[in-house]
Amino acid sequence: MLIALPLLLAAQDPAALDAIHVTARAPRAAAAETASASRLDADTLDRIAPQHAQEAFARVPGAWASRGSGQEQLLAIRSPVLAGTGACGAFLVLEQGIPIRPAGFCNVNQLFELPIELAGAVEVLRGPGAAVHGSNALHGVIELRAPRIDAPARVALRAGSFDYAQLIAGLPGGSAARPFRIDVSATDSGSFREDEGYTQQRALAQFALPQAPGAPEFLFSAQALDQDTAGYITGDRAFADARRRLNPNPEAYRKAQSARLSGRWQFALDALDLSLTPYARSDRGEFIQHFLLGKPIEDNGSDSLGLQLGVAALGGALRSGIDLEFAEGDLLQRQAQALTSGTAAQNAIRPAGRHYDYRVRSDSTAAFVQWDAVLSALWSLQSGARIESIGYRYDNRMDAGNLAEDGSACGFGGCLYQRPEDRSDRYTRPTANLGLLRVDEDGRRLFLRAASAFRAPQAGELYRLQRGQSVADLGPERAESLELGGGLPLPGGRIEGVVYAMDKRGSIFRDAAGFNVGDGRSRHVGVELELSLTLPLDVQLDANLGWSEQTYRFERALGGGETIRRGNRVDTAPEWLGGLRLRRAFDGLGEFELEWQHQGGYFADAGNTFWHAGHDLAHLRWSRALREGWRVSAAIRNLGDIRYAERADFGFGERRYFPGAPRSYVLGLEWRG
Repeated sequence: MLIALPLLLAAQDPAALDAIHVTARAPRAAAAETASASRLDADTLDRIAPQHAQEAFARVPGAWASRGSGQEQLLAIRSPVLAGTGACGAFLVLEQGIPIRPAGFCNVNQLFELPIELAGAVEVLRGPGAAVHGSNALHGVIELRAPRIDAPARVALRAGSFDYAQLIAGLPGGSAARPFRIDVSATDSGSFREDEGYTQQRALAQFALPQAPGAPEFLFSAQALDQDTAGYITGDRAFADARRRLNPNPEAYRKAQSARLSGRWQFALDALDLSLTPYARSDRGEFIQHFLLGKPIEDNGSDSLGLQLGVAALGGALRSGIDLEFAEGDLLQRQAQALTSGTAAQNAIRPAGRHYDYRVRSDSTAAFVQWDAVLSALWSLQSGARIESIGYRYDNRMDAGNLAEDGSACGFGGCLYQRPEDRSDRYTRPTANLGLLRVDEDGRRLFLRAASAFRAPQAGELYRLQRGQSVADLGPERAESLELGGGLPLPGGRIEGVVYAMDKRGSIFRDAAGFNVGDGRSRHVGVELELSLTLPLDVQLDANLGWSEQTYRFERALGGGETIRRGNRVDTAPEWLGGLRLRRAFDGLGEFELEWQHQGGYFADAGNTFWHAGHDLAHLRWSRALREGWRVSAAIRNLGDIRYAERADFGFGERRYFPGAPRSYVLGLEWRG
């Protein structure tokens, strides 16, 4: 079914270059990319020794993993920090090319499932995804790559402020015919805030049979989180005084477990390369919704099976494939006791007992094709297209409507929580991307890329309704993007930059009536830069910078008295995000790195009435090699002991903050064999 095509892009040896996997499910030289992709390699991740995803993603231009309580976070990539039931659907998170969650069951704090401290690399595609990506690759794609199966053995111990302790171990083994590797981490951490802390365990296990038919490779990934959560502190600039150490929700907690297993077989069939990647996933979570009146408990989970079938021809320049996935997810929300602390109406519409109890079965089928073509000695073309169909079958396991668990009606017009009748929904959408690339013999690179992406509504947006909304008539969120970028070699380094413009339509949000609606629209324009440079005295400079202007392109009244006006800045979308690192090794003293992080100001509400000024932080890291593979390290975070907010918000008529940690210290001891 494959036909002859014009001369195609010659394959490059990824081992000799910084290889990017996130755009093609295969290694592609960074210089051959027509997309904005960043890569944090194993050395960089080891240097950061991240306690939270925020510390790693602060090095990616235009990205922000906003730190919440413990391991919680909200993500932004060429976007505001997106919150809400289905906001996480705007980002596709992959592990070795496989989404960590089914398409309709994302987790708004999904990055805590990624074992970043064990990774071989983390790659970030900024902007709409490529043809290999489906629903959720709207604003960006994150992919974790496992460490090399033959990477050296390692043991690391880290301890620091607020009772932080972490153990990391990596063990390769087996033989050339049956290699394996196991990487594990265990973390126990307190906090500068009252009644806050977490324990978490993560594991990656790899096994390969390189001499067996198809040279199969297997990856198992698992994590377990047990967290005592701290909620927002409230009041103007509460992060700057003694209130920052308080926890208004000492009863809050989060427990989460997840496991993923995948295999990969690759076969050479004449002129074709065939790959088969089956996978299975399971996740389970429970937490108290301390931010809601009545503080209901949510118990959710999903189980899924999938298969990625890929065919490559013409040396990998032409790739096509089919993706299949089947999932079953469930959600139970229950309130342990009757609410008595609110007004009479608030108490009446939030009865004790179950609020939601449903199961959703989903299926997803997609087909794609990618083509890399050489047009001349300097110019090449990268194109791709995908068609995807996602279906849901919703099964309500309670009485439909806004009734109490026992079927009785609530006063004041009915219960708050609405349960739709059983139903089915399906979303089918094509996407495409087209990129033109020019690379000369001196390494100068110029590209132009146009891309579209979508995300299907998440199950919670469709079936977890309120205030008498019996049906959520939602379509997919859609984005169209155009970007112009390139890179230049510099004496001792390189600079990469891109300008982009993206329109997003069909954004899903909750309006003033409490209904889930899908007619939002926004525009996102920006500039992103990455710089790597060797300065005199062997000082290494690395920097990233992102500027964006993100505006609403519609008008609507929201809950809490907020009103969106056309042209308003999108809330929680800093205009500037950036960072700079200076690193130098000294004989006998070790290596030092000084890092500066900048977060610009932003409006904390959609009505653009509350402004938060942002912050600047400095961090210092040091490491020194000892004998026989040993290394000692130290880090000081928030060197200036700045009082700042990780994130500012406005809700329920109050300014709310997640306060940033004061100055803290971490010591490390590591051995590599």
